[in-house]
Amino acid sequence: MLQWCLEAAGLEPQDVDAVWAASMRPNPAAGWWLAEERDELAALLPAPLGEHLRLLSHHTAHVLSGYLLSGHDHAAGLVIDAGGSSLGSDFGPGRERITGYDLRPDRIVRLHQGMPTVVPSPAGPRRVHSSLGHFYRNLARRVIPPGDEPEGSMMARAAFGDPQRYGAQIRELVRLGDDGAVRIDHPWGSADSSTPLLLGGRTWTADNVAEQPEHEQADLAAAVQEVFAESVVHIARYLQRLTRASTLVFSGGCALNSHLNGQLAADSGFDTLFVALAPHDAGTAVGAALYGWHYQIGQERLPVPTDAAWGPHPGALPATALPTGYRALTDLGPGLAPTVAMLLAEHHIAGWVQGQLEFGPRALGHRSILAHPGHAATRDRLNAIKKRATYRPFAPAVLSEHATAWFMSAGDPFMNRIARVRRCRADRIAAVTHHDGTARVQSVAADHQGLRELLDHFHDRTGLPLLLNTSFNRKGTQILRTVEQAVSATADLGLDALVVLRYVE
Repeated sequence: MLQWCLEAAGLEPQDVDAVWAASMRPNPAAGWWLAEERDELAALLPAPLGEHLRLLSHHTAHVLSGYLLSGHDHAAGLVIDAGGSSLGSDFGPGRERITGYDLRPDRIVRLHQGMPTVVPSPAGPRRVHSSLGHFYRNLARRVIPPGDEPEGSMMARAAFGDPQRYGAQIRELVRLGDDGAVRIDHPWGSADSSTPLLLGGRTWTADNVAEQPEHEQADLAAAVQEVFAESVVHIARYLQRLTRASTLVFSGGCALNSHLNGQLAADSGFDTLFVALAPHDAGTAVGAALYGWHYQIGQERLPVPTDAAWGPHPGALPATALPTGYRALTDLGPGLAPTVAMLLAEHHIAGWVQGQLEFGPRALGHRSILAHPGHAATRDRLNAIKKRATYRPFAPAVLSEHATAWFMSAGDPFMNRIARVRRCRADRIAAVTHHDGTARVQSVAADHQGLRELLDHFHDRTGLPLLLNTSFNRKGTQILRTVEQAVSATADLGLDALVVLRYVE
């Protein structure tokens, strides 16, 4: 990937003046600079790149991956994930878990840090850093059977549950302080995934999750989601009081929780929420690079992106690669989008490979599976195709100027938050409306090179300005990159069509 980045930019290693990366190692004695980690990483880079390597704290890289692309001058920043860089010996043996910032073009101020709590242990009292990321993940493993991605599946399952059944008991595990503090009873905020959870006369463990009644799984998921969101909103409101900023930039692994993000946008006290386009750990590479670009080299900030097609092109489609039962329609030119819109309007499901690969965790219309959003049966068929749990929802990609006519808020270009579907519209888009009446909305701007033209033609044909958009991959694999991978996946998944650049098969 490093070699591709250099080639894409037309650079040789000797052309690079500075290399910035995010630190990760939890070394309590070294603080965040971590010279040993820097030397090990530098040794992996071709000369002379390693000589220029510098490290930035993990959470600072996370927050700058959002802030420096947000277009806002003054913002509060919040990063919450399972763990980041070491906090150093002054704080005890812990890592970044919850970090708040005051962000401006000329300075970065870290003004809130999740602090350790003292817990008893057989060897005597010890300091433990609570992690909301661990809290959510470990409880998800007690709710979601093995084989399904725990965090994403629990977020979906929560929509079917009653948070009141277990809400009071889950709230007892999390204590919120006046200074934005979050204290999670040990071991629920740690990496522990084996301690039994006793609730409602039941013992919940990762080993017996399949034995629990589904309705009670849903109730526990709903309670955890509610308490988790209340905790993050609590921290955000504290940051708003500290910074008086009107914009909150949110990043870290917990920012992948789109239901949380919808609640933050509504309840945090900020006028604007900007979620980093890649809030997970991959986004720290962007944040570290932008830190060097802006704060160290003094370059102007980059424009606010409306797409993230920053990766490799897929390559050409060789005629010999067609799977059995498919035939190629070539040289469609301007007829491509109308042809595909017709297929989708007739409820066919198509793989869609257009332009450069998206950066980040979501398929944004460059390596997607697309379908008509109108029938719940399409959702059920796709869940079977992708071997997902039947209760998992799919996301809509909507023409940005039509978003608020169909949803109660506009969503965002990177599909990072939920919006409530307008009740008068929900029956027309059943395949992308979740059980609780929400959807994770991707707004597609006028300059989007992957989906815009197709959405326009689908809108003209059906009256619907949106499509179902999900990632083009097999279960448990990354979003595919190349044409060869797309052809193989199309046959394996049994899709009705594959669209690659200007070809339909």
